[in-house]
Amino acid sequence: MYPDDLQYSADHEWVRAPGETEGSVRVGITDYAQDALGDIVFVDVPDVGTDVEAGGTLGELESTKSVSDLYAPVGGTVVAVNPALEQSPELVNSDPYGEGWIVEIALTDPAELDSLLDVDAYTAQLDDDA
Repeated sequence: MYPDDLQYSADHEWVRAPGETEGSVRVGITDYAQDALGDIVFVDVPDVGTDVEAGGTLGELESTKSVSDLYAPVGGTVVAVNPALEQSPELVNSDPYGEGWIVEIALTDPAELDSLLDVDAYTAQLDDDA
């Protein structure tokens, strides 16, 4: 259910390193997060070239239930946004680890990846929260 080749934030974002762009990581939300949010109807993310801080707000996800903040798991510069989400935001629900990726961030400090959770730590956190 949670791929073991990813790293996770406590806020339910995943990070895939490396991203498509050299020095970047791809970011999305976990299956747990998309399930909790319900049907995603709109994804609002910053423009390419925007600088983001680890733990800072990266955008918003609007679902049929609510609007939720999306947090940056790492700091850097947004180098790509998923163009498919503009027309098909539901990809975040149907394929959260694939076609439902949200942004790519060029890392300011690659050492920030060390503060993220591996799959075992992330699933343990979910068990603790339950």
